[in-house]
Amino acid sequence: MPVSAATASKLREAMARLLAGEPLHTDGALTKENLAREAKVSHATVHRAEDILAEWDGKVARPVLRTPGEVTRDETIADLRKQLREAKAQVTEVQGKLDALATVTANLYHENIALKKKLGNSRRLAVLPDSQ
Repeated sequence: MPVSAATASKLREAMARLLAGEPLHTDGALTKENLAREAKVSHATVHRAEDILAEWDGKVARPVLRTPGEVTRDETIADLRKQLREAKAQVTEVQGKLDALATVTANLYHENIALKKKLGNSRRLAVLPDSQ
């Protein structure tokens, strides 16, 4: 059973608002449920309006084209994310080297303390030869 002319008009107006991004009664998502809500009709009524539904499917099924500015923005974001991943990997590598150097330094410090205790008061200083 087809819908009345008044209902068809409501559905077409609701479709125009949703497609224009100017919804009055929904969040603006392009769904059949929102089409029904925007037109203030039941979901079943939307499915009875087969010609309007076919029109809806024809308009909504198309992929959303991005503007050149959006494409450039998305490429820039992708490039920056790649740079960030590389920088994080480099930071992780340098942090590992720094941790290893800190461990070696701590071991040398403790070894130096132990050797000083072993020498005690019998410290002998060695004279280094001149390099001249």
